[in-house]
Amino acid sequence: MQIVPGWRDLPETLKGSSAAIGAFDGVHRGHRAVVEAAAEAARARDLPLSVVTFDPHPRRWFQPDAAPFRLMTTGQMARALEPLGVDRLHVLPFDAEMAAMTDQVFAADVLAAGLGIRHAAVGFDFTFGKGRSGSPDLLARYGQTHGFTVSVTPRIDDAGGLKLSSSAVREALNAGDMARAAAILGRPFAIEGQVIHGDKRGRTIGVPTANARLGDYMRPAYGVYATRTRLADGRVIDGVANLGIRPMFEIDQPLLEVWLLDFDGDLYGQTIETDLIAMLRGEMAFDDLNALKVQIDKDAEAARAVLAS
Repeated sequence: MQIVPGWRDLPETLKGSSAAIGAFDGVHRGHRAVVEAAAEAARARDLPLSVVTFDPHPRRWFQPDAAPFRLMTTGQMARALEPLGVDRLHVLPFDAEMAAMTDQVFAADVLAAGLGIRHAAVGFDFTFGKGRSGSPDLLARYGQTHGFTVSVTPRIDDAGGLKLSSSAVREALNAGDMARAAAILGRPFAIEGQVIHGDKRGRTIGVPTANARLGDYMRPAYGVYATRTRLADGRVIDGVANLGIRPMFEIDQPLLEVWLLDFDGDLYGQTIETDLIAMLRGEMAFDDLNALKVQIDKDAEAARAVLAS
């Protein structure tokens, strides 16, 4: 898959696709239905398949002081989209110009002229343009003027009534319900980050951890999780992780601290991605390091049992 930044001055080879358009944060099962609608048009008309998204997320532009809420990085989005047959990921900068752009200009200048789309697939709740004035119906009317067709995917919920939305994923993460989050996403929620140096206190009790900052990720419930971590070399290692501020040795910013079970190696500076499979317990304070070590050993056994099942 090719990641294409921006929409201006693109060569003709990067235009003319059937495009799924939206934020697609999380690329959950509902998002994938929109992508499949774009894929159907691509197959029928022999067009490349693309996804058009925005960076930063529009919510971050309009609410710069909002708590972290992202469910994935652009790289994770690309990896989630690639198995769906997506050829290109167009990442449009959401800046002052984009925020002030009318719906008509967005359709004409960005979609039609800039990206040259031939088909647009959007969700039922898609909005665009200044003040979110554009709707799927309005997009279809613009498409008639500018030479692209439009399909609208209705709201899709799980057969059991599970709401398939990014907000529903965030609600599940906030509750520490990783099974529900995974059911909506179609895969475990994962945090990707570079391994940084910590205080190395874990090494003194035989529990070395790979630590990563959370950045703009949505903060799941603080606590201890059973995990699976993908290393830069492709290996996947079971583990147990603390996510939060460690009440016993409190830190300013929350960290994901993963103890990779049955692993020995130097990961500093490498980028790893950790799936949060199940929450085992909330954060706790302990009287001393020995008590902490006893609990961590219990957590590791609980994680092994969860991951084995």
